[in-house]
Amino acid sequence: MEQKRCGWCNLKNPLYVNYHDEEWGVPTHDDHELFELLILESFQAGLSWETILNKRANFRAAFDGFEAEKIREYGPEKIEKLMADKGIVRNRRKIEAAINNAAVFLEIQREWGTFSEYFWHFTGGKVVYEVGETRSELSDRISKDLQKRGMKFVGTTIIYAYLQSAGVVYSHDEGCFLYKDGDEI
Repeated sequence: MEQKRCGWCNLKNPLYVNYHDEEWGVPTHDDHELFELLILESFQAGLSWETILNKRANFRAAFDGFEAEKIREYGPEKIEKLMADKGIVRNRRKIEAAINNAAVFLEIQREWGTFSEYFWHFTGGKVVYEVGETRSELSDRISKDLQKRGMKFVGTTIIYAYLQSAGVVYSHDEGCFLYKDGDEI
């Protein structure tokens, strides 16, 4: 018998099922993974996460494995190469934001020691339990702070999705085999 999953998970897409089962909502502390998720979430703006997930391998190749130090140095020639890459989302503003955000990400790492320390300090290192939301006071605060630091494409809805994907906010639907209530987290 098929396990029940969150309603947003397309059961016909094995990549999506695996993402739901193995990645989404799992607390992430690795800076490289946090950077990749941040960039991918910013590219997702206005699109479905499934679209981005289906292109994730192409994004990894096109964006040098999401090495922030390399991305920070991208210039006009690399931007044009990315704009011509049919395997990714070809949006100049999002590409330029990724370059900008790489530099800010590295500044936060220098200030805090790791991006993870910065990111998780907003909850005191604890996972927050919420279901059915698209933004929160927490995503508002983080979004405002990232924007103040100069990041782009980090509005509260994008940051809320980022919090969910990185496991800071646990949001599996009631009825999903991974569902836990607030007391179980």
